[in-house]
Amino acid sequence: MTDQTSNGGLSAVAKAAKQAPGRGLPPVHLWNPEHCGDIDIVIRRDGVWMHEGSPIGRKELVRLFSTVLRKDPDGYHLVTPVEKLKIAVEDLPFRAVAVERDGDDLVFTTDVGDVARAGADDPIVVETDPETGEPAPRVHVRRGLWARIARPVFYELVEMAEAENGRMVVRSGGETFSLGAVA
Repeated sequence: MTDQTSNGGLSAVAKAAKQAPGRGLPPVHLWNPEHCGDIDIVIRRDGVWMHEGSPIGRKELVRLFSTVLRKDPDGYHLVTPVEKLKIAVEDLPFRAVAVERDGDDLVFTTDVGDVARAGADDPIVVETDPETGEPAPRVHVRRGLWARIARPVFYELVEMAEAENGRMVVRSGGETFSLGAVA
C-alpha cells in the first residue's frame, strides 16, 4: 500500500471536488476507483481536520474535502473518479454545531456546512456509555456519514424534548427520537 502524503494526492482530490456542479455534492457513491493508499489526513474527535500533523486552516479546503468523503466497509476515504485515498477519523467525520426548528422538523447544520433535516432518512441516535452514563448523540447527514451532535446543541434538543413513557423524546420528519431516560 503506498502512502499518498504528497501534495499530488491532495491536489488531485481538491481538483476533483471543485468539479462538482454548483453547490451540489460530487457523486462519490457512483465512483469506483482503485485504492491508491493512505493519505496522512486525520479528522480529530473535535472536528479539526489535520494533514501531516498540522491543522488544515482553510475552512474552504476542509469543506471541499468533505464533499468527496465516503465511508466504505474498510473505513473513510477521499474519493475522486480516479483515486481512493484512506484517511483516519477518530470519532465521526462531522460535528452538528447548530439546530433549529423549521415547522415540525429539526434542521441541523454541520461544521462543514452540510444541512440535515432529521427524519427517517437522517435519524437522530443517542447511545449512552454504559460505564459513565454519558450520552453520545449523532445525526445522519448523508450516505453513511454522521455528525456528532455538539454538547450545546444536545442541550437545546433536551430543552425541546417532551417526556414520553419514561424517555425524553423529540419529533422531526414524522419520526420520534429518544434522547434518553427521564432523569
